[in-house]
Amino acid sequence: MKLKSALLVSAAAVASPGMVFGLGIRIPDQDAFASSRGNAFVATADNPSAIYYNPAGISQLEDQNVRAGFYGIYLKDKYSGPTGSFDTKDKFQAVPQIYYSAHLKDTPLTLGLGVYSPYGLGLEWPDNTSFRTLATRGDLTYFSINPVLSWKVCDSFSIAAGPTINYGNVDLRRGFLPFPGNEFRFRGDDVTPGFTAGAMWKPIEELSFGASYRSQTTMGFHGTSSTAGGEPFVPSFTQPAGAEFKFPQNVVVGLSYRPTPDWNLEFDADWTDWNRLQTVNLQQQFSGTLPLVFNWASSWFYEFGATRYFGEGWRVSGGYIFSENSVPTATFSPAIPDSDRHVFSIGVGKTYSKFSWDASYQFAYGPTRTVTGSAPSFPFGQSADGKYEYISHALLVSLGYHF
Repeated sequence: MKLKSALLVSAAAVASPGMVFGLGIRIPDQDAFASSRGNAFVATADNPSAIYYNPAGISQLEDQNVRAGFYGIYLKDKYSGPTGSFDTKDKFQAVPQIYYSAHLKDTPLTLGLGVYSPYGLGLEWPDNTSFRTLATRGDLTYFSINPVLSWKVCDSFSIAAGPTINYGNVDLRRGFLPFPGNEFRFRGDDVTPGFTAGAMWKPIEELSFGASYRSQTTMGFHGTSSTAGGEPFVPSFTQPAGAEFKFPQNVVVGLSYRPTPDWNLEFDADWTDWNRLQTVNLQQQFSGTLPLVFNWASSWFYEFGATRYFGEGWRVSGGYIFSENSVPTATFSPAIPDSDRHVFSIGVGKTYSKFSWDASYQFAYGPTRTVTGSAPSFPFGQSADGKYEYISHALLVSLGYHF
């Protein structure tokens, strides 16, 4: 009887769209200099982080170059509704990246290798929220190893492509009863391939165009689902489980204008195909397969950046991003409290004969999003309806060496 109760509770714990994936979000910030420009970098791409932003850009680099850094972020979501107000728990998260490029002497070819995290981060709500049976916590780790080959077709045009080997690990949690002290949890991981490509055209000295593409991937997260904290009526129970999550394809196009050697202005349009994420099936060995509806929409980043170059290798940059919301109200979940967001950044850097560094600060906020009519959890009817606000502070540091 207790085993049957555990199976029924396990099924009920995932019977609403809020659980299967905690944070289906991109991390577009992969270099301090690029991020200081609002990530408007696809048509500039003049350091080894081009491997992420536009791999064709490494054709501009001579000899060998290495660049490493980290993206550290503090983020907070706030909820207010008829049953009270809640904030996500304070959490500082850091994501590393490293890039290497090598021009093959006396050839038009340049090799590159990047290791970075294009998706991820985490979010945790207090255990006593009025929507705990929708979501309490989600953590995603996603790393890509990305070798590329760039070919300088002529002095003004380069193309590049390369495979990605992607590792993902997910840990998702929610309550299965509407009061604190119980938890349903799904954990799984997977490895899957993909690819990237890019092109850069510089018809005149003052103008360059860039484009990059990142392929879609499908992570078949395999692991376990479990219930805990329901004793004595519902025993702890663990079973094999898996969920196939479709990560989007991504296209970026941009234009860089250099009115003088001292200035670089750029605008990029960055499209992410979140429309791939419609229904995810959580397959549990004993509790069966449950369809979970997301119905996300594709969305855009609009990125603006400017850099002023000074003497002795100094530079100062600023940028702005407008990020469109991807999550519709009908399938809104506190685990993915997406909204339209405004992102501002500023940074400084310096290049020496062999060594370079950049540091940037980024501030983002999401104006209040009011959610009404979201899907309730089954069978307890807890809803995500209410008002949500987002704010984050991020610091990026990158160090480079030319040899």
